[in-house]
Amino acid sequence: MRFYMDFLSILIIIFVPIFLLVFFYTYNQRQTYERKTKKYHPVCGTVFNLLVHFNKGTYTHNILEDLLGHGIFTIDGDKWREQRKVSSHEFSTNVLRNFSSVIFKNNTIKLGNILSEAANNNQIIDIYDLFMKATIDSIFKVAFGIDLDNICGSSEEGVRFSRAFDDANTLTSRRFVDILWKIKKYFNIGSEAELKKNMKVVNEFVYDLIRIKIEQMDKTNNEFSKTQLIKEDILSRFLQMKYEDPKYLRDIILSYVLAGKDPIGITMSWFIYLLCKHPEVQDKVAREIKEATNVKEEITNVAEFAAYVTEGALKKMQYLHAALTETIRLYPALPMDPKICFSDDVLPDGYNVKKGDMVSYLPYAMGRMKFIWGEDAHEYNPKRWLDENGYFHPENPFKFTAFQAGPRTCLGRDFAYMQIKIFSSILLGCFMFKLSDVNKVPRYRMSINLHIDGPLEILVYNRFGLKNR
Repeated sequence: MRFYMDFLSILIIIFVPIFLLVFFYTYNQRQTYERKTKKYHPVCGTVFNLLVHFNKGTYTHNILEDLLGHGIFTIDGDKWREQRKVSSHEFSTNVLRNFSSVIFKNNTIKLGNILSEAANNNQIIDIYDLFMKATIDSIFKVAFGIDLDNICGSSEEGVRFSRAFDDANTLTSRRFVDILWKIKKYFNIGSEAELKKNMKVVNEFVYDLIRIKIEQMDKTNNEFSKTQLIKEDILSRFLQMKYEDPKYLRDIILSYVLAGKDPIGITMSWFIYLLCKHPEVQDKVAREIKEATNVKEEITNVAEFAAYVTEGALKKMQYLHAALTETIRLYPALPMDPKICFSDDVLPDGYNVKKGDMVSYLPYAMGRMKFIWGEDAHEYNPKRWLDENGYFHPENPFKFTAFQAGPRTCLGRDFAYMQIKIFSSILLGCFMFKLSDVNKVPRYRMSINLHIDGPLEILVYNRFGLKNR
């Protein structure tokens, strides 16, 4: 018996190293062949990503799941197609467009009244904070049909939700660079404990809204009243389509909130900042707004001016549209966008990607590349978007990637432009803006979107003889 054990040991000692040598030689030859025939970009990301060399399709979904669940930004396949189809239909309806434009205008008037008071009292205001409050008020009314009234601070629950949602957004984005986040989540410590606490506030608030809306629709027996209710906010329209799973509704609606809150508030903040740095552009935008609205009488408050901001007037504001687009080129709300490869492929530059690899494109970097936009790529120049007749000329979405391109082109692009043009036209028609400190350069705050870190302090002045309300 001992002889056989010794003999077996000798075989293992001899053949195992030989087997390993053959294995590694074969593997190395295969890798050498692939390196000669295929080109791969350098791997980037966290240390963990560097080690494993690729990311599977569940990577982004796992990171965003606690915040957005199975919403349109985290899923693929049939569920994504279903949500995109429904969302595409909703954004194309005149009912939603008309309903939302009234909301945008009303919230701009609220914001304008605050700015008017600041102008009359020579107060410095944090325009970034005000824009973020105004945009979440707008999207919540559009999405849920309720008034958060964050901008006036009348709803403690609304303020609490907004703070928790913003903090959850920031904490979620840290997962992209924190290789220990799953361990922290398992033990409920550190940033993951904070995220869990914030998501509890967010979920309780949203589930209560869904429950209330369902009860409202169940109690509404009158068909005309029910039709009017359904025609308004997005949640009611999803409920009409028999989407009654509270968790699924929560995921869908929070995706709308994320898309409709941060990008608009961020874009407006960077827009005002750039106009302050380029007063000649600000003056030209203001003149165009005055001409487009054809205001001839004396305006005494923001609401009076807002009445002149019609859909027809907005269409005439070609330079405003160009100035906003130029802002988005330099400061896209989503600075980086990762995608997962569903199959092996070769990129246009000749580099290869494998199934399961993550490929991230950077609208922020692309918007500043000279070989794409010319030698003045770093300059703020709205004229690059206008043709010889002064009309807005859109660029190929694969060049101007802020709204994505292809199958995942942003469905809310026109919706977003409508909102920021309403905000811009009313506010710039009534006020002139200057930086309180011209030497202060805004810093970025790490989040899913390109937030400003800290306040954006602005001095406000009345235009066209506008008086306090």
